[in-house]
Amino acid sequence: MPHSWVIRSLIVMRMVIFVGTKVDKKMVQIRQSNEEDAEVITGFQIKMALETENMVLDPETVSQGVLNVYRNPGKGKYVVAVEGEQIVGGLLLTYEWSDWRNNTVVWIQSVYVLPGFRKRGVFNALYETVKSMVNEDPSFAGIRLYVDHTNHNAQEVYKKSGMNGDHYQVFEWMK
Repeated sequence: MPHSWVIRSLIVMRMVIFVGTKVDKKMVQIRQSNEEDAEVITGFQIKMALETENMVLDPETVSQGVLNVYRNPGKGKYVVAVEGEQIVGGLLLTYEWSDWRNNTVVWIQSVYVLPGFRKRGVFNALYETVKSMVNEDPSFAGIRLYVDHTNHNAQEVYKKSGMNGDHYQVFEWMK
C-alpha cells in the first residue's frame, strides 16, 4: 500500500496535544480517521463549502466521495483531531508526484475545524503531526495546500503555521 507512513506514524505517534486558553485546557488527540467517521467528515465538507465558498453541496455526492477515500487508500487519508469522543477538526491528505524532486508532495485538503474549537491550536496540531510525518519520510518533498483567495482567516492561520502562499497560484477547470 503506498504511503503506509500515515498509518504507521499515526499509530506510533498518537500525539496528545494540549490546546486552548490558560484557564480552559482541552486535550486533543490526532489520529487517522476511519470509515466510522464518514458521517462526521461528510458534514465537515458540507459546512466548509458553505462557509468558505458559499457553495451548497449535494450530501449524497459528498458522502460517496468521502467513502471513496476510505475504500481506496491511494486516493488519500483523512486525519482528525478528537477531544474526548468528539471529532473537532480534520483534513484530507492526498499525494502529487513531483518529477522535479523525484519525490511525492503531500497535499492538505478539506480542512475543517468546528467553530467552537477555532483559534485554539486544533489546525496547528493537525499540521504539526503531518509535518513531522513528512519530515521523517525521505520519499516526501514537502506539503502544499490551496485556499480560496477570499478565505482570509484561513490564510492567516496557514501563515502563522509557517507556510507561505508566495510561489504558486492555482488555476482550474471543473466539469
